[in-house]
Amino acid sequence: MGSTLRRSARWRWASLLGATALAVTAGGALACPAAAGSNVDFATHCIPPAIAGLPPIDGTTTANITVDDTSPEVGDTVTVTYTVVTAAAANPTDLALPADIMTPTGKVTLGGAQSGSITVAGPKKNPPVPGRGTFPSFSMTGTFTVTSPGAITLSPGDYNIHTSYILELDTPCTVIDPPAPVSQTVTATSGVPTNTRAISLSSASGDPGDSVTVSGSDFTPGASVTLAGRSGAAQTADTATVTANAQGSFSGSLVVNDPATTGIVAYEGSAWNADLGAGPAAYVVNDTTPVPDGSQRLTTTVKAGTLAMSQAGDSVALSAVDFGEGGASTGALRTVTVKDFRGGPAGWSLTGKVTDFTGPGGRIDAGKLSWTPACATETGSPSTCAAGSAGTVGASGATLAQAPDGMLTGGEFTVDAGLSLDVPAFTPPGAYSGVLTLTLT
Repeated sequence: MGSTLRRSARWRWASLLGATALAVTAGGALACPAAAGSNVDFATHCIPPAIAGLPPIDGTTTANITVDDTSPEVGDTVTVTYTVVTAAAANPTDLALPADIMTPTGKVTLGGAQSGSITVAGPKKNPPVPGRGTFPSFSMTGTFTVTSPGAITLSPGDYNIHTSYILELDTPCTVIDPPAPVSQTVTATSGVPTNTRAISLSSASGDPGDSVTVSGSDFTPGASVTLAGRSGAAQTADTATVTANAQGSFSGSLVVNDPATTGIVAYEGSAWNADLGAGPAAYVVNDTTPVPDGSQRLTTTVKAGTLAMSQAGDSVALSAVDFGEGGASTGALRTVTVKDFRGGPAGWSLTGKVTDFTGPGGRIDAGKLSWTPACATETGSPSTCAAGSAGTVGASGATLAQAPDGMLTGGEFTVDAGLSLDVPAFTPPGAYSGVLTLTLT
């Protein structure tokens, strides 16, 4: 749940048609079946905290990478779990460390059809560690969006062990000869085309009449692109036109005069279209009104936060149905809390998709699951959320709730849904489980 946020939570719920169990993963998200990679060993250089008075440690790390989907489509979000089975470092002090004071973070390196790295993080959770004792195994989770079809390799990267006990200490460990061996491979297909257009600004603020450089990528090569100021859902009078080069990139200047501008967009065509545009990127027009004689201008700063979600509890129970009769197996989604503390003009969308339900006697199609969403807005929130439409969730997914773009967005929201699984008559008795994925963007 960081910048340019695209945040996912994984919910696993096993419908026993009357009894349901949920497993919890790192960070409080709900687990789903994951495709395990192979354990790999790599040479690691770890630097103990200076207070320990120890030299760097060169050792071997054993790690494993799992993913929730080994056959994604372009545009899908894949959840990645990086598990350090055996760390190269150990507790650098003689002081025993109590439980739940270690917070791991790290990187996973992408290769093959897609390059870059994934930031992963784990919860502050660990068993007690004796003085000078070996650090226990730990897992870190993150996500990446598939941008290219083909085989994508995943290799464990650098990691850091942060301990919060008496002192805040870090033990960073780096891969000596990167990249580390490949632990996992996913094969992506082209799927449905997605909008990967993106823009960035040379500055996040300026005085009225200042020029800001807008840089864009992944637009249609040779296309005419409009740069425009935006005030919530409305476009301001500040516009400019640039042409994308043969690679679909551009860099152009936009003069911003309207003090109401809170964001800047770029789009192809005659009017803003989310399918052919990018943004809004937040932009603030400074107040340059002269200060009267005998007066003083007072200023302060409100720092932007993040877009995040959490859920209440980790268990969902659907009602039982009888063999031979089938019918609705019903329950309620655990309440999801969305906190949008980013500020700026961007809204958010919470969507969900589900896999088939599988059991010992066969399967129940994903299209048999439907929901009735509900969304409530906390008093004082600048935005108002809207529940998605009641209907089928299915493998293709549906919207659970959303909040629109606006001049100033944000707030706190609670999202619920009634669930109903239409179990066919004469479905063989047994426990059937499916995976519901909620994605916040």
